[in-house]
Amino acid sequence: MKKIGLIGGTGPESTLMYYKELNNKIDEATGGKAMPELSIESVNFRKAWELVSEQRHKELADYLSEKVHNLVKGGAEIVSLTAGTMHIVFDEIEKNTKVSLVSIPKAVCDEVIKRGYKKVGLLGTIFTMERDFMKKDLLQAGIDVVVPDKKERELIAKRIFEELEYGIVKESTLQEFNEIIKKMQDEHKIEAVILGCTELPLILNDENCLLPCLDSVAIHIERLVELAKDGM
Repeated sequence: MKKIGLIGGTGPESTLMYYKELNNKIDEATGGKAMPELSIESVNFRKAWELVSEQRHKELADYLSEKVHNLVKGGAEIVSLTAGTMHIVFDEIEKNTKVSLVSIPKAVCDEVIKRGYKKVGLLGTIFTMERDFMKKDLLQAGIDVVVPDKKERELIAKRIFEELEYGIVKESTLQEFNEIIKKMQDEHKIEAVILGCTELPLILNDENCLLPCLDSVAIHIERLVELAKDGM
């Protein structure tokens, strides 16, 4: 089995999900015969978020590239970021490190195609919703991507940063999110919603969401499991 390396800490809650689920999924997939060798290079979330917010993309790419190098030196054969927002410098990291990272947007796009959706909503941090890095694979595949209005984007980003990053889950926030999703459904006829921030699955899922959820964490983890098992 191939060793997995994760760039974690952005944020801690989603990193915990990756660690637990990768262990559980691989244990289950191997019939209780194996669990993954796994390294986490945890970054300073405050520093990374500041670099994103100030659009200091070269510094961010250099910072994350250093972490990728550390994972590879530690024997990681499969390397990935654990946050959708950090994919804003995905191409730059691959160029710096010469390492083929396992992309969250690409994994999500493949799942959207597999399910046959033609128009999807996208929720995430303000950067994920307003920039193209989470949308470009989908758009190239001919899939329409809808994001909430500006005021609603700001509300979602605020709830992610002030609540979900700390593991705080409120019923009032779930209601707000579902109201936004309903509006997108009514106005744009979206068929499903992409949880494009790795903290969003803490609050939204297929059971409590008005539309089917494309959980970027679960989808990404499945891809990592598949790749790790290829080494068996």
